[in-house]
Amino acid sequence: MYFRQFLVGMFATSFIVAIRAEVETGSVWTALGWAILAMIILQVGYIGLVVSLIHSRAWRGAEASQASANSTPPLGGDLRKSRQRWHRARLR
Repeated sequence: MYFRQFLVGMFATSFIVAIRAEVETGSVWTALGWAILAMIILQVGYIGLVVSLIHSRAWRGAEASQASANSTPPLGGDLRKSRQRWHRARLR
């Protein structure tokens, strides 16, 4: 998810929460408090998601480096050429 999309969604959600709180309580200040609380909860959730993604990538990277350390070395020219062809085809 892109950060810009997250911000738009966060503000839209906070706006909806504020409207709902104002309709229920009749107080603008309570609505503002609920909107700010919704923003904080969404930010904490977003930061938790980013941290978990970074942690899982680092964990998978550590597994991959350990597996490559235990494996046999790759073939020279043939493997390199096939990888280059695959990357060129993938970029198109």
